[in-house]
Amino acid sequence: MVVLLWLAAAVVGGSVLGAVGTRTANEFTLPDVESRRGVDILDDHFGGRGAGASGSIVFVAEQGVNHPEVQATMETLFARVADIDDVSVVSPYTAEGGRQIATDGQLAGELAYAEVQLPADMNFEETVKIGDEIRDADPDVAGLQVEVGGEAFAEFEEPQAEIVGVAFAIMILIVAFGSVIAMGLPIGVGLAGIGVGTILAGFVSQVLEVPDFAQMIGLMIGLGVGIDYALFIVTRFRENRRNGQDIEGSVTTAIDTAGRAVAFAGATVVISLLGMTLMQLNFITGMAVSAATVVAVTMVASLTLLPALMGFVGQRIEVTRWRGIIAAGLVSLSLLGVAFSVEPLLFGLPLAAVVMLAGLAFKPLKRELPRRPQRPLEETAAHRWSRVIQAYPWRAALGGAAVLAVLALPVFGMRLGFSDESNYPRDTDTRQAYDLLAAGFGPGYNGPLLLAAELPNGAEPDALAGVTAALNDDPGIAQASPPQLNDESDPTAVVWQVFPTTAPQDQETTDLVHELRSDTLPAVTEGTELDIAVAGSTAMGVDFSDYLGDRILLFFAAVLTLSFLLLMVVFRSILVPLKAVIMNLLGIGAAYGVIVAGFQWGWLGPVLGIEAAPIEPFMPMMLFAIVFGLSMDYEVFLLSRIKEDWDRTGDSRTSVANGLASTARVITAAALIMIVVFSAFALGDNRVITMAGVGLATAVFLDATLIRMLLVPATMELLGDRNWWVPGWLGRILPHIEVEGHVEPQLDTDDDDRSEREDQDVPLEPVA
Repeated sequence: MVVLLWLAAAVVGGSVLGAVGTRTANEFTLPDVESRRGVDILDDHFGGRGAGASGSIVFVAEQGVNHPEVQATMETLFARVADIDDVSVVSPYTAEGGRQIATDGQLAGELAYAEVQLPADMNFEETVKIGDEIRDADPDVAGLQVEVGGEAFAEFEEPQAEIVGVAFAIMILIVAFGSVIAMGLPIGVGLAGIGVGTILAGFVSQVLEVPDFAQMIGLMIGLGVGIDYALFIVTRFRENRRNGQDIEGSVTTAIDTAGRAVAFAGATVVISLLGMTLMQLNFITGMAVSAATVVAVTMVASLTLLPALMGFVGQRIEVTRWRGIIAAGLVSLSLLGVAFSVEPLLFGLPLAAVVMLAGLAFKPLKRELPRRPQRPLEETAAHRWSRVIQAYPWRAALGGAAVLAVLALPVFGMRLGFSDESNYPRDTDTRQAYDLLAAGFGPGYNGPLLLAAELPNGAEPDALAGVTAALNDDPGIAQASPPQLNDESDPTAVVWQVFPTTAPQDQETTDLVHELRSDTLPAVTEGTELDIAVAGSTAMGVDFSDYLGDRILLFFAAVLTLSFLLLMVVFRSILVPLKAVIMNLLGIGAAYGVIVAGFQWGWLGPVLGIEAAPIEPFMPMMLFAIVFGLSMDYEVFLLSRIKEDWDRTGDSRTSVANGLASTARVITAAALIMIVVFSAFALGDNRVITMAGVGLATAVFLDATLIRMLLVPATMELLGDRNWWVPGWLGRILPHIEVEGHVEPQLDTDDDDRSEREDQDVPLEPVA
């Protein structure tokens, strides 16, 4: 019944979503900031100019842009674009666009461009479609080069990252666990979870302002956590079976122990993501709710669909035949062929089917693989490693912390801001249009500022002329247009188009925006009724960066405080959650450092084909929410096993070694899967997705190595039984949440004696 319900949810939900479609936002809206006021003026008095996304049609003609054949061809193209509903085109062949022709640029031919203004409510899919229509026109005129510019029209060649992730997950899980079914269950449940979760996130886009890349972010996180959550439960199920429990008991115990940890870990990720809503920005709220929806559904899939499938599989989870191993390997290779367009590998899928069919009659293929002998925990490499760390805890703790601190040093030079189209691959028309405009007019033409003001008493010619003169005298401005009135006879508003001398993403451009607002414009409008707002996409980016930068510490504090309280309730400890928060901060800081060095300083440029640019203003917040949630996953899984063993034995030193040994293999496999998934997303053209992929892969790697395998055992050894200390008064008011499951501790059952010890604020010592 459970399986049928999930199948029905996927089919019905997918069909309904296919009918209504998804909506994505190209533009972000801000609260009460200056660029928002400027947009409102443009919207009220200039027909929405500047309110929506914009692009450009850039063309170079060797024979000159005014050549009759070139002009006729381009005017026909502009007319076709202008015929699209609510799309306006400012042609260089009109009086309004007369300044859009470059005669003294650095090009062999003459350059011109047309501005294309899109409505504010046009979604990402529609803008890309318009860009494709312009590209398909492809005027066949000798000596004429036409490029489509602007982020709204940009094409992205996204990697098939989810396919790469699944392919490597198959390999990793088979190597780690030696069972095809044990491999298939986490992958199947993970895919089911992200499938239904993505459908629900699509419905979210109907009511919230969801950015176009939110689906990729949700898919990236959902695929990683979906496989991981199911992996932890399946591992515990197999462990229970090997300990002699029957199928039903094994499933029940797995859900009662690992399932509890999954529920808590998933809830932590969801809460961490939803913490971004504290920013009170529709753009951020939509991204947070969309990603949290996918994570929540994958968690529910692990707790409902997975137990049903484990009941179906039963003892067969331990049976692996040669035909299954070979077929799984061929499927994995075939998936890689699909992802990277390697045609010879595509034969892996039909070959896998042949192997499975041949396995029905061919005895060698039907033969079972020998099962791996289970070594005692004390003989595992992880247990021995823990003992080594526990022998030198100060060296391990200080050494691990020092490495993370060094990696985090670039954070102090982080600059928030939006990257421009110069970060697109050089072979894309978006990048070529950007370079042409920069060469023909100057880099500032790729991000003009719009200065808007209302004229309650009509035009003031002297005041307007003074503003224009002051703008053109500013050394940071290449050119400022004359004042443009919304109505020559009875004007109510005015706008200037200002072209900086520097590119949109440059620090000098940000400084220019602040200078115009604080010095230039107030000085020139003093004594007049002009209140000029600096707007345009570049100014909105500056305001967005400033807005988030001022509030990000509040977000950090809220997430850290809530995470500390949750861990304190779950593990009934003060030092364990405090330690977890500090170590996770070190890990996140190190991931930030890699991002700054790689993307802002450009150290990863030769590898990823990117240019040095500021860090997108929402990226630190988004990475913090995701990484903190994911790091808490491993923290909960590891600490729950340690706490389970400590409750049973009362030996803190042994419980740390046993907990690490019990979870090392599964945490390593889970981390490898996440690293592969996130790294695969870093292979695309979208800089935001690439940055997120690198940051997440780095954070997971550091978390699963330096933090889990070094800092955790070292610090827990240093603290000993104090790890589980909680003041008596606090212990009495904290609710009991057994995330590690029901464990029978070997405690003195004298309630009076136990209460007395709690009142004395000492750890509860189990009786040996």
